[in-house]
Amino acid sequence: MRAIGVDEATQNLRIIETPTPQPGPGQVRISVAATAVNRADLLQRRGLYPPPPGASPILGLEVSGTVDALGPGVTDLGVGDEVCALLAGGGYAQYAVAPAAHCLPIPEGVTLVDAAALPEVACTVYSNVLVEAGLQPGETLLLHGGGSGIGTHAVQLGKALGATVAVTVGSEYKAQQCRDLGADIVINYREQDFAEVLAGRVDVILDIMGARYLQANVRALADRGRLVIIGLQGGIEGTLNIAALLAKRGRISATNLRNRPDTGPRGKAEIVAAVRENVWPLFASGRLRPVISQRLPLADAGAAHDLLDSPESVGKVLLTL
Repeated sequence: MRAIGVDEATQNLRIIETPTPQPGPGQVRISVAATAVNRADLLQRRGLYPPPPGASPILGLEVSGTVDALGPGVTDLGVGDEVCALLAGGGYAQYAVAPAAHCLPIPEGVTLVDAAALPEVACTVYSNVLVEAGLQPGETLLLHGGGSGIGTHAVQLGKALGATVAVTVGSEYKAQQCRDLGADIVINYREQDFAEVLAGRVDVILDIMGARYLQANVRALADRGRLVIIGLQGGIEGTLNIAALLAKRGRISATNLRNRPDTGPRGKAEIVAAVRENVWPLFASGRLRPVISQRLPLADAGAAHDLLDSPESVGKVLLTL
């Protein structure tokens, strides 16, 4: 099959020929219609985020497509079913293998191609904002990187759940896109200090920055506020004023999705099932929609990486086959 490989010497992306994967017990093989570009792919390309043991070394954490083959023991999916799926790797290819329990039906009102934009963001946002942080109706949710794939999905989900949603963005273009999605408070971090604007008002923060925003996030937290760190774009080591956190009875947690166990409590299968039950109906009702920055052919994976890393990208960048 055709796939995207990484030249280790130059970090350039190129089309390669590689063996077509075979589904194992409990797995399905998917003929890929589209895959989405995630920031984890950019890190893996640079050698900074290796796949978990046993996962495909090919880039790509989510796909949409048609079930092409069934592994032993799979009974709840059939050949020809259209699905989107959460992967630990292998999405930038003609075929990808995924546990059947990590597959989702295509939501009503979403095309097969655009559904590739959903598994990673939906599972990340649900598991962190709802399960980890326990966002409640009437609370305030702060999203850093409001124009990202995670941010644009979380704005919509937060509003659907009855929260007040605040975002930080780096441009007026992204600010307007977030307003159009329903964000109540939009802060351009190049012009305003979000901690000053929101001091003591935020119940849940979904943070992609890590060290750089640590102190400011604590300042923004309300009493019993919850900070969930899911990215390290602002560094890995920071200083924490523990007294300030204690005074607010706050909580900090750090999670990722890719390295969670496939099964068990808060494992990927459990998260996927919860997303199907609680999030997928919101697409059918029109309260959620995928936000797509651009769709590019698989061969243009390098350009897709550049686009994701640019100020012009809002939402997800897709690679189509």
